[in-house]
Amino acid sequence: MRLVQTMAGSAHGGAEAFFVRLAGGLARAGVAQRLIVRRHDRRAEQLRVLDPGLMELRFGGALDLWTRAAIKREIRRFNPDLVLSWMNRASLATPMGPYPLVARLGGYYNLKYYRHCDHLIGNTRDIVAYLVDQGWPAERAHYLPNFVDEPVSPAVARADLQTPEDVPLVLALGRLHRNKAFDILLGAMAEVPDTWLWLAGEGPDREELESLASTLGIGERVRFLGWRDDSAALLATCDLFVCPSRHEPLGNVVIESWAAAKPVVAARSAGPVSLIEDGISGRLVPIDDASALAVAMAATLADPAGSAAMAQAGRAAYEREFTERSVVAQYLDFFESIRTTCAASRG
Repeated sequence: MRLVQTMAGSAHGGAEAFFVRLAGGLARAGVAQRLIVRRHDRRAEQLRVLDPGLMELRFGGALDLWTRAAIKREIRRFNPDLVLSWMNRASLATPMGPYPLVARLGGYYNLKYYRHCDHLIGNTRDIVAYLVDQGWPAERAHYLPNFVDEPVSPAVARADLQTPEDVPLVLALGRLHRNKAFDILLGAMAEVPDTWLWLAGEGPDREELESLASTLGIGERVRFLGWRDDSAALLATCDLFVCPSRHEPLGNVVIESWAAAKPVVAARSAGPVSLIEDGISGRLVPIDDASALAVAMAATLADPAGSAAMAQAGRAAYEREFTERSVVAQYLDFFESIRTTCAASRG
């Protein structure tokens, strides 16, 4: 199979990271790919291993006619069986043609960017339901989950991040943005003494969050790690993973934590609610409730046996639904199905 993928993501983010993982998984499954992306040096270094002909374009928006023309020329030259675009900007810039055009959505996006597409993928069932509610034909809306890599990294040395060896350690990952509700997590940390937090991520709220940690008197127990590419190593080190998000369509970080067999506490945003069986594979708490989050964190850390059972239930869910082998097989079956269907309808 020959596949073109287009993606105009930002420097960091969950969708961008999964784009790289899926491209790798499809390459290992024997799919020939042409990858067309927005310029980003680190990502390009990873992707050129998979596609030496990688194209980096500007993806400058509606007035960037050059990017659209370049994509059209490269698709014509590569002659794919199928084209997969990612999110709004790349989907808008990717033309229709004599091939199935599929867009992947990781959120509740405006469908005006996708009207020319043949099929849409949502990475949660709730996103698929949203697409249908917005008028998209149900037979052309498909659920395909994300996968995360099997963790193989050794733990990070706590001393390297000025963290005592004998303290309970909480980890949170994500963009430092209001949607992630790290302000609520810091508020909860103030109610769980003697516990330390590693917060890995970058974003516009970093300075505000650092100031809040100082104001709450927990600055010495919080480490702001910046953006990290070693989330598996961080997970191997922590005792508890927390996802406090106000808005989280999927919660890929929950799946990463399950893969690492770590207990999870999460706010009841859409993604974690769709993944976690409360009290079985994690704990769920109300959104924007620092005290409830603190209680759940403290209870989890104080119950090693119960935490281990939750971690193993999460690990079982990962092995059942979210491995590379399982998800890539679903993508390949889907690609083959729509390729055959579109060929029949157009022939």
